[in-house]
Amino acid sequence: MKERLLSWLPLIPLLLLLAATYWLNKQVQPASASPSGKLRHDPDYMLGNFTATSLDSQGKIRFTISAQKMWHYPDDDSTHIDNPLLVSMFADRPPIRTSALRGAISSKGDEVFLYDDVVIVSPAYGKHSTRTFSTDYLHVVPDNDIADTDHLVTMVDANTTMRAVGMELNNKTRTVNLLSRVKSTYEPVKK
Repeated sequence: MKERLLSWLPLIPLLLLLAATYWLNKQVQPASASPSGKLRHDPDYMLGNFTATSLDSQGKIRFTISAQKMWHYPDDDSTHIDNPLLVSMFADRPPIRTSALRGAISSKGDEVFLYDDVVIVSPAYGKHSTRTFSTDYLHVVPDNDIADTDHLVTMVDANTTMRAVGMELNNKTRTVNLLSRVKSTYEPVKK
């Protein structure tokens, strides 16, 4: 019996080396994709030329969002949009239109992130002139009628051009807070 054990003794280091090699190989291999596709970053649906409408408690249109293309990724629950247009409606004044080249919608659908060539147009009404804002990034919460950015923003109205870094815009109260490095040019009305 002892002789049999001694004959297997040279194989023990070889078996240990084989087990260590197998374990090391498993450690350096990438995680295999699950059959459900959960780890893949592929869209699960796409829409073209769509418009979504949100209503208030009385059934009146609160805001609409439309885009040329929308697609959703299930792995990170992200929704992306091309050429979005957000239109906020008000009972006492014309709608405010916000456009961009691309955007994203939060997983809950309550926030919109707009990127590249973002333009907000607030039309004239009453004593207020048309105001136009432009930036390259804007965070919008449509249900609260607020928008903000920490990027460079330019605001233009009938007599004033203002540039600043950072802005908080409240469409309900029609107030704008420019946050830093504000520069303004005022041109009086010519009579």
